[in-house]
Amino acid sequence: MDRSRFGKTDGDKRRVTAEPRVNDQIRAAEIRLVGPDGEQVGVVDLTRARQLAAEVGLDLVEVAPNAQPPVCKIVDYGKHKYDAGLKAREARRNQQQTTVKAMNFRPKIDQHDFETKKGHVLRFLRAGSKVKVTIWFRGRERFRPELGLRVLNKLAEEIAQDAVVESEPRQDGRNMVMVVAPLKSRS
Repeated sequence: MDRSRFGKTDGDKRRVTAEPRVNDQIRAAEIRLVGPDGEQVGVVDLTRARQLAAEVGLDLVEVAPNAQPPVCKIVDYGKHKYDAGLKAREARRNQQQTTVKAMNFRPKIDQHDFETKKGHVLRFLRAGSKVKVTIWFRGRERFRPELGLRVLNKLAEEIAQDAVVESEPRQDGRNMVMVVAPLKSRS
């Protein structure tokens, strides 16, 4: 069977990893070299760069492979890899996780029930979460979407000082959905 038409063949040894090329894996003829102390050495021949790295007992690591010419740095590869892992963990730690809470209403909701559910929505918003508000239609209620729209508009109006409507009310089969997000100054 001819596997060449399916992309990668068995004899294809190209690397497809996120790891940078190190020492003998670097293939460019000329590279822009950064020294062990961060100083710019300039554009040098690859064999000369390998010799400089060997003289100080460090590795030649390709840090910007897509540059013209590629940028390589003389560093301890183990320490470089460890520092990159620390940076990645720190970036993940500083990411803000947005959660989406859900609150369900009915088109013929009583005032007290509306106030209770509105209180839950406000609590979610003040905690920094987005809220997906859904109106459930049953039976003949499906043919009166203006009842659900009235409830969603009333909710949006009453929570306007704490939230902004991110997604306008829209009919989604038997449901009507609206997404509200907390104001930036609150979160």
